[in-house]
Amino acid sequence: MTPAIQIQQVHKRFGAVQALGGIDLEVAPGEFFGLLGPNGAGKTTLINILAGLALADSGSVRVLGHDVVTEYRASRRALGVVPQELVFDPFFSVRETLRIQSGYFGLKHNDAWIDEVMHHLDLTSKAGANMRSLSGGMKRRVLVAQALVHKPPVIVLDEPTAGVDVELRQGLWEFVRGLNRDGHTIVLTTHYLEEAEALCGRIAMLKQGRIVALDTTSKLLNRRDSLYLRLRLAGAALPAALAGRVRDSRDALHTLRLRSYAEVEGVLAQVREAGAQIEEMELLQPDLEDVFVQIMKEAQG
Repeated sequence: MTPAIQIQQVHKRFGAVQALGGIDLEVAPGEFFGLLGPNGAGKTTLINILAGLALADSGSVRVLGHDVVTEYRASRRALGVVPQELVFDPFFSVRETLRIQSGYFGLKHNDAWIDEVMHHLDLTSKAGANMRSLSGGMKRRVLVAQALVHKPPVIVLDEPTAGVDVELRQGLWEFVRGLNRDGHTIVLTTHYLEEAEALCGRIAMLKQGRIVALDTTSKLLNRRDSLYLRLRLAGAALPAALAGRVRDSRDALHTLRLRSYAEVEGVLAQVREAGAQIEEMELLQPDLEDVFVQIMKEAQG
């Protein structure tokens, strides 16, 4: 089966800065794939190369088998990108903007789909509004609509919910999940790691232009041999012997790192011996943020 996205040994340098240092990556058709990394990791550079907005120094990139350089027309038709920056033409209404975007792909009678996209993104009431008059969150909705207007089989969302309200975020993800169920391939970059954990079946983590982790979300979460015990104490401070386990400590609420459930009783015994009373107790599994932070630390240097 032809990969939805195929990236082979892609290098990119901006002067003295190595933005991408040999990226190898394949995304299968129908995947919901996460591309994560700290600022400056190379995520947007990789997306720009994928979209044809930048040229790799070496290596190859294909979208559904079409080389983004030598077969750029076919690769562009197969791809929809929601950029991180708010880029818009201030002279057109929302509907005009989406009709013009349709025209770029040779779509003349696309109003039914435009209406559906605007409905799902709660833009219908703003269809006649000038782009200049929209709030930042509304402008971001239009960017999402522009990326979807030609029904691309591969959709790249670069920080699509940055700076938008909770209601839009929930509505957007419901819509995007539906697209994914219908067979669209989704690639997501986000700093909201709870979104990636909930949505993505597989995740690549980048740091300094290199992939430092690539696996299914479940395997990434399970690679951490730890869990957390959250305790609210009264009557005494946390025993000094447990200081090395502290992940977070605020007033009388302490989150302790454990390697297994077998360590719970020993920790509780130390708390009782110190004369502290347990007012609240909760066992927590590690989340994607914990995994991400640990992988970034391990990748230092």
